[in-house]
Amino acid sequence: MAASSQEFARKQPWWRKLFGQDSGPSVEKYSVATQLLIGGVTGWCTGFIFQKVGKLAATAVGGGFFLLQIANHTGYIKVDWQRVEKDMKKAKEQLKIRKSNQIPTEVKSKAEEVVSFVKKNVLVTGGFLGGFLLGMAS
Repeated sequence: MAASSQEFARKQPWWRKLFGQDSGPSVEKYSVATQLLIGGVTGWCTGFIFQKVGKLAATAVGGGFFLLQIANHTGYIKVDWQRVEKDMKKAKEQLKIRKSNQIPTEVKSKAEEVVSFVKKNVLVTGGFLGGFLLGMAS
């Protein structure tokens, strides 16, 4: 009995696990314009935040590399380039091994879930995508 309930719970969409069984796509109740507006506003907010966080992360990573190069050039740190090259070759081999393996079933099931959500909510998804691009541009 417990195994079947676990399997049932595993097959449920993530929003049903989070909000309960009665939580269907409630946005379907609204008009086309409202659905596009909801998607657009949430997309713009997400894109705007994504842009700001992305700039901050890029600045931090780039600044970190810059400081490491200065420290290396001035002699504060010494890089063992032979060891770096050996580790890079090892990493390449591991990537070749992983590349030959198939995609895990968890990833496939999540991808199918996302595709199903997008198909059921085309208007909201389209509005979100447009809003996201506008948010990234602003």
